[in-house]
Amino acid sequence: MIDSLAALLGLGAQDPAFWMPLALMLIFFALVVAGVLLDGFDIGVGCVSLVAPAPLRPRMLSLLSPWRDANEFWIFLGVGLYAAAFPYAWSQTLGRLYLPLSLLGLGTLLRSVCFEWRLRAPAHQQGRWLFGFGAGAVLVAFAQGYLLARVAVAYEEGSGYVGFAVLMGICAVAIYSLLGAAWLMMREAGELRVRAVGWARRTLRWSAVGAVGVSVVLDFSNAGVFLKWGDGQHWWAVGLVWGSLLLCFVLTEMTLQRMIAHSYRASALPYALVLVIFGVLLGGLAYSFFPYLVLDEVTLWDAAAPVATLRLTLSATVVAFPVALIFNLWVYWRMLGRSRPPSPPRFRG
Repeated sequence: MIDSLAALLGLGAQDPAFWMPLALMLIFFALVVAGVLLDGFDIGVGCVSLVAPAPLRPRMLSLLSPWRDANEFWIFLGVGLYAAAFPYAWSQTLGRLYLPLSLLGLGTLLRSVCFEWRLRAPAHQQGRWLFGFGAGAVLVAFAQGYLLARVAVAYEEGSGYVGFAVLMGICAVAIYSLLGAAWLMMREAGELRVRAVGWARRTLRWSAVGAVGVSVVLDFSNAGVFLKWGDGQHWWAVGLVWGSLLLCFVLTEMTLQRMIAHSYRASALPYALVLVIFGVLLGGLAYSFFPYLVLDEVTLWDAAAPVATLRLTLSATVVAFPVALIFNLWVYWRMLGRSRPPSPPRFRG
């Protein structure tokens, strides 16, 4: 397959002009997955904090403190890599996605500022910064759903397309809220855990609507994507994707119901299932878009920087990415399991 693709481009499989953009695209996809999954529970906790009782909100945000800076690291690293490796795609995307990208930047800034300032504000003002963090999280989630919908319909204009983008923005808020609620179920006990189960149940169906909606619209709005999935040769992939999504949504609903009615022991299972849902969706979208950065217009080789720039970018990435990955794995393993209060220090008399 690689040799055939290289031949279609008039390049050799060993040519740096062919394999370097491909390698950097794989790294970029890995950064996107890391950003969505690791920053996703952060965004989700912020979204559900808006409907949480005021006494629980400080605890919800304190649970995020060890990973806040690391969560946003993946997004900025991905944007930097995209800009350095594929500069000729910017003109095709920035102008068409000005609104969601602006909302995304505003929400990210609002989250960061409010999270830090809430710790330094007087007690009677901290509620405002808690609300600001939640509002920023909703903006980020909505912007990502809106952006994905605009890309799926190939930037078509019209009230129907805008309505679909707004619907996908709402569904993105729901699915991030589901991820955040599932993470809280794994981390906490007591009232916060019970409320997280309720938030997850209310957002689960909207999450399913978003997953199905963006997949179906992307297939039927683009002939190339429809042919890729519906040519009959990839029926097993179609069955695997839709079967996995259906199974994960059904198991999540059953687990949440069980946690309400019978037991709270299976607290980590909903979080694992939601991660699988995100993984399947991202994998399906990547397969649908490849090899385009702008559907039917710009391939990743068309958008790639000169080979000298790609070589420098790849060299820096090969050095930086493993170091960042090892450091973050060392930090993130502590995010699994129930949160434990710190032990008080011992004082010598």
